[in-house]
Amino acid sequence: MEVLVYGAGALGSLVGGLLARAHEVTLVGRDPHMRRVREDGLRIDGAVDARVRPRALTDGTHRTADLAVVTTKAYDTDAAARALATGEYDAVCSLQNGFTEERLVAALDPTVLAGTASYGARFAEPGRVICTGVGEVVVGALSGGTDPLAERVGSAFEEAGIETTVAADMPRRRYEKLAVNAGINGPSALARLSNGETLGGPGGEAAREAAREVARVARADGISLGDDEAVAAVERVAADTAANRSSMCEDVAAGRRTEVDAIYGAATERADRFGVPAPTCRTIASLIRAWEVGEGVRESG
Repeated sequence: MEVLVYGAGALGSLVGGLLARAHEVTLVGRDPHMRRVREDGLRIDGAVDARVRPRALTDGTHRTADLAVVTTKAYDTDAAARALATGEYDAVCSLQNGFTEERLVAALDPTVLAGTASYGARFAEPGRVICTGVGEVVVGALSGGTDPLAERVGSAFEEAGIETTVAADMPRRRYEKLAVNAGINGPSALARLSNGETLGGPGGEAAREAAREVARVARADGISLGDDEAVAAVERVAADTAANRSSMCEDVAAGRRTEVDAIYGAATERADRFGVPAPTCRTIASLIRAWEVGEGVRESG
């Protein structure tokens, strides 16, 4: 399968690199990382060890592939969609945080699949990423049910040795993923702690309540996700990635813009739509946004 990975940072490089073990892969990212991959190939260390030579570009326009995998930060989704709209693809699959798929659907003609990825990835240096934990990739139809394209994509991931599930319940899994992100990202970023330390300490109370709020929003949206199920998912991911720092924690540590809008904005906007209280998610969001304004990576107001 020909695969284009748009947004080859840590996760995109890891997923694209693993796919390159069995498929023709093009990474689209930024220099100097892409330049080093072109010159010396991509090195993956950690829980997975691989040396591969995918194609590496900084321009993702006017490309053609069987599958485009979107792994940009959620706030770059519209830019990714504009670039992908100039190319030709059979399917597009998002492995991003937040509910980005609807924005891709609005901008693109190909079928858009929903996806999640629980592999841990950390950027080490140009040309090298570290797999901090083996998880799984889940793909499926955005609206749920079976989909031949999802089956084909799942088979391609499995051929490359990636733990993969093709799921018929992606609407529920998307909300569960949102609950996990809401439970771990903000509290860990505010406390500057690893995932395990966040859930194991005083921040765990806020983490679990944020997950419960997302579960209540899901049920108001007609998706069956119990409070206990959402909390269990947060606890499971935190345990599996105990030593890792969340992407939002890494962003705050580096003084970068976060995905607060994609995660907590998605939760609170839907809470407003369905009349569900979400005070914990709102409080976390306001604190992260205040930090962004203070750092100059977000406009005030």
